[in-house]
Amino acid sequence: MSRLSQLFSRRPSGQATTPGEPDGSRRAVVEHLAEFARTRVGVEAYIEPATHDTPTTLILIATTGEWTRRRVPDARTARKVAEQLELPVYDVNFTGYPQRMRDWNSRHKRRR
Repeated sequence: MSRLSQLFSRRPSGQATTPGEPDGSRRAVVEHLAEFARTRVGVEAYIEPATHDTPTTLILIATTGEWTRRRVPDARTARKVAEQLELPVYDVNFTGYPQRMRDWNSRHKRRR
């Protein structure tokens, strides 16, 4: 198990995974985030806190505004993942989303 994958295995309750979450899904999340960061320029990480309806997520945003989002166990894990990927990390509660992401979303919404 990679060092990043191990971050996802630490659960406060002592459970290895959450119900319905196979071990491979953690690995897939880590691999996806690492691949996105490796294949894009100027990637930054943004932590989206848990809400009543959604869990904590980590969103990676490239210079172009292209982005990807994945669930993480908590904000602490999100920060550790970003650090391992050597990405600057921000909290959307304090910074908001970068304009380039909104521009990218607008461009791609028109194409659909």
